[in-house]
Amino acid sequence: MLTGSSNEISTFKGEQRALRADRIGAPALLLSVLAATAPLMVVAGVVPTTFGTMGIVGVPLLFVILGVVLVLFSFGYAEMSRHVHNAGALYAYISRGLGGTVGAGASYVALFAYSILQVGLYGIFGFEISGQIFQHWHHEVAWWIPALGGVAITAVFGALKIDLNARTLGVLLLIETVLTLVFDFSFVTDAGPQGLSMHAFDPGTLSGPGLGTALCFVIAGFVGFEQAPVYAEETSDPQRVVSKVMFLAIGFATVFFAFSSWAITVATGPSHVVDQSQQQSANLIFALNQDRLGNGFTDVLNVFFITGIFASMLSFHNVVARYAFAMGRDGLLPSAVGRTSKSSGAPAVGSFLQSAVALVVVVAFAVTDGGHFDKAMGPDPTASVGRLFTWAGNVGALGVVILMATAAVAVIVFFVKRGAAGVQAWRLVTSGLAAIALVVIAVYSVKDFSVLLGANPGHGLRWVLPGIIALAAVIGLVVGLVLHSRKPEVHARIGMGNEAFQLEKAAAAQSGGAPA
Repeated sequence: MLTGSSNEISTFKGEQRALRADRIGAPALLLSVLAATAPLMVVAGVVPTTFGTMGIVGVPLLFVILGVVLVLFSFGYAEMSRHVHNAGALYAYISRGLGGTVGAGASYVALFAYSILQVGLYGIFGFEISGQIFQHWHHEVAWWIPALGGVAITAVFGALKIDLNARTLGVLLLIETVLTLVFDFSFVTDAGPQGLSMHAFDPGTLSGPGLGTALCFVIAGFVGFEQAPVYAEETSDPQRVVSKVMFLAIGFATVFFAFSSWAITVATGPSHVVDQSQQQSANLIFALNQDRLGNGFTDVLNVFFITGIFASMLSFHNVVARYAFAMGRDGLLPSAVGRTSKSSGAPAVGSFLQSAVALVVVVAFAVTDGGHFDKAMGPDPTASVGRLFTWAGNVGALGVVILMATAAVAVIVFFVKRGAAGVQAWRLVTSGLAAIALVVIAVYSVKDFSVLLGANPGHGLRWVLPGIIALAAVIGLVVGLVLHSRKPEVHARIGMGNEAFQLEKAAAAQSGGAPA
């Protein structure tokens, strides 16, 4: 039983409704955010898939173009982070600009999208571990067994202090980054049949019907940079740290991915990169490495490819837990979700819920699969694990793109309503340009979703899977409308986060009572 004065009880409640400040500084936040982008997984998986599936040589140029688009987006997004410090980030910004009902819709899209992205990673995590066990020890292990192990380990880390998580993510990120740069430079110094060609940066390489879908693949490689504001409440100086980290993350991702994808074209030769990517798929990087750096380096690369996936899983898990926490605090989920652990300060209930969802999804896919093996090649990537990773990745990335486009519009409305349109004019222009570009990418994503899935254009899933995002938005909008009608005081707090509690606390102090 709690005892003490009303002020003591109010303080206790306040701590439960706020994430602990000063937990994470700029370097740790940057490493946490970059870990979500999974650099090695993007270079080894997304890039060869884009070359092979879309038949476009200019993937390095696409990374540069999209990097510019995301910088334009971040001018307004970063400025918004100076005014709103909320673990709900994207949905909080949308709420403050476009109103609580639209914000409620965005909150459910964010929760679904990031959850789906995180859960999908368990599939590729389990597949890679299963493949390595088969390759080195010739023992058959169904993919879902290590995947379930990943769920358990991530659940443990998710309940710990964020600074410990950040150190773990940072170490893993630095190692995989160094390894990627090692083979990048080996590709450049030991060029393929066409030498050190810059052809991949020629705008002429971007022609063809696959361009729109290639944009969808490439922007998925950037997903994660927008997470920096999620940790605003836990940083020492959110006004400066969050915006700085976002720009550093975009700059790093743009240069790193553009350079790495260009290095691949140098290693294969620009004229052969599409054919080799189609033949080798995600094995392309490892095959090129084996020829240049030998079996030992390739084995090490495989190990840290797996740890890189784990780092991304943990990073997304932390983000989902904080979105759930923010929604619980705002009344969009049960209030118990909006409480933190007294010992670690982590959003423990949100973390537990995400682990429970991951467990259910992995078990569901395992039941439909059971683990397929080819006696010569190992686990079959076309089984349920492949579908889990592919479906989840594309659906989640689509949701994040839609959220960013909506947030860009919300930034414009927010500053116009505050009478700051003149002062913020250039940021409003960049936000508008980014919104247009992101809407175009979202439209192409939906239009070409069958290509993203590798399915027949007439397949029902091409509409069903994007429909998950639409369903999430509808659920959120309904919740927002119900709150507006039945609990207007709760609706008014959507997107306010701990700021609403502080206002309640100040009002209670004036009246001699305690906040609710």
